[in-house]
Amino acid sequence: MSARTRRLTTAQALVRFLSAQYTERDGVRRRLIAGTWGIFGHGNVAGVGQALLEAGEDVMPFHQGRNEQSMVHAAVGYARQLNRLSAQAVTTSIGPGATNLVTGAALATINRLPVLLLPGDYFATHSADPLLQQLEHPVEADVSVNDTLRPVSRYFDRITRPEALIPSALQAMRVLADPAETGAVTLALPQDVQAEAYDWPEEFFAERVWYVRRPAPDPAELTAAVEAIRSAERPLIVAGGGVHHSEAEAALKAFTDATGIPVSSTQAGKGSLRHDHPADLGGIGHTGTTVSDDLARTADLVIGVGTRYTDFTTASGTLFQNPDVRFLNLNITGFDAHKLAARTLVCDAKSGLEKLLEALSGHRVSEAYEAEYRAGKERWDEVVEAAYRADDESAVPTQTQVLGALDAAVGDDDVVINAAGSLPGDLHKLWRSRSPRQYHLEYGYSCMGYEIPAGIGVQQAAPGTPVWALVGDGTYLMMPTEIVTAVQEGLPLNIVLLQNHGYASIGGLSEETGGERFGTAYRFRAADGTFTGAPLPVDLAANAASLGMDVLRAKTVRELREALATARSSDRPTCVYVETDPAPTAPPAEAWWDVPVAETASREAAVEARERYDRQVAGRRRHL
Repeated sequence: MSARTRRLTTAQALVRFLSAQYTERDGVRRRLIAGTWGIFGHGNVAGVGQALLEAGEDVMPFHQGRNEQSMVHAAVGYARQLNRLSAQAVTTSIGPGATNLVTGAALATINRLPVLLLPGDYFATHSADPLLQQLEHPVEADVSVNDTLRPVSRYFDRITRPEALIPSALQAMRVLADPAETGAVTLALPQDVQAEAYDWPEEFFAERVWYVRRPAPDPAELTAAVEAIRSAERPLIVAGGGVHHSEAEAALKAFTDATGIPVSSTQAGKGSLRHDHPADLGGIGHTGTTVSDDLARTADLVIGVGTRYTDFTTASGTLFQNPDVRFLNLNITGFDAHKLAARTLVCDAKSGLEKLLEALSGHRVSEAYEAEYRAGKERWDEVVEAAYRADDESAVPTQTQVLGALDAAVGDDDVVINAAGSLPGDLHKLWRSRSPRQYHLEYGYSCMGYEIPAGIGVQQAAPGTPVWALVGDGTYLMMPTEIVTAVQEGLPLNIVLLQNHGYASIGGLSEETGGERFGTAYRFRAADGTFTGAPLPVDLAANAASLGMDVLRAKTVRELREALATARSSDRPTCVYVETDPAPTAPPAEAWWDVPVAETASREAAVEARERYDRQVAGRRRHL
């Protein structure tokens, strides 16, 4: 070996390279790849697995997972908690280990969150085709199952020669650290190349710092934005996840304190202001608050800050009904900034809000407008109190009373995690966020099974922070496996497990759209072949206990409050299990969501649902 090269396998070189990568923003430096999750098989055990062993925990911490999709979810939870400034890698074998990454990769990319995927791949030399688990394509010999990761990755490469790793690894780090480009990054690693030695230049292993930019707004765009805000009588801010990723919460507060412009939040943006700030109106859209949606319907200027404007936010194009409404979008990506034919401020959320505040010196909305939205906020606060209230503490709790009990139990910095089912809607309407990272809803992909592994990732990112994974029985059955990881690592993850015997959220949607709750209940088959018999005798609490958790069963509101307090004070992974009263207690939807209904049907429920659908869809607008 010469003085300027180091002979290592490709896998060993990759691990060493990753250990020397850092991000820096506002003078704070972090490891870009802080650890690696892995499940080993013949496609990575002798390559990346051996390299991790040889490097040791000080160079690259290793985390043992139980399901490849769950490992990605954990890494995503970690990256979100740290505002995308630090990420984790995930290594898998070939075949099903690799394809199990696809759902997690889609979730990461849709939510603009960084994760590095390192799936094993077939022999680059084709010396032993067909391998165990190899997909043989009759006309494209270079296709592998890893190609399923291409459309859900922001960057993809297959490393077919050791030296090809050098430019590809650098590109991978660039994408992961770039707030406008980030998402899942995939480096597919043929198993023979992983183990192949090469003389690597020492410069490849030098410490590199990837500076996370805060681009300022273009002066011409800023001038136009200021004119639009000054001329608006009923402006409304829609805060998205970009506010959190940019750590722009203080800048947003300063902006709204000075201008009086109210703030509504998407699922990803909730918590951008504390819930008790007089200008915080809560969630917006299909699962929004009355005050948010009422103001959205009459707003003449909608200022989107770091939002993608999903259909839940826009009520499928029916929410913003003022004939003169215009949009101003502040976003770090031009792709999102240009949505809804908006005026654009393509810049970092924090720097953009600061520049706007400076340029708007002295501007403030009318006293009448402030009085209007503050009164609406007070009325909604009463709705929240009513939904949380439990007059009979000996009764079985409703789902909203569970949230009320949790609201009373958590501290300001606790993190509450959810992703799917009926809970996201209730949380978006009702949860009172007290800190920027307390409300952790994955609603870009709304992936069942995200909550438990994401909770592990959050605790890795913020040791000592109480974390609550809220799951229904349907979500729990999808992916409880990382409970074992929490037990193994000694992470005091709290799971609140709500048993309602089926897919409650989709059951309600099915009923609304003419599906009559078909296939949504967890019940025995009845004599007519339908799933309408007795509830299945499934004991999910016993299952959680069998995986190593402490389990607290709560049958009443009083027992629930006691169990939550016990769980929060425990240093062990703890599950609070509660069967809920199915009676609906959440406020109804304040805006529409487009789920197409059968245009022709013989069943009365579907016919009536189509009539309702046709009335709603007539209100859709295209904002041009």
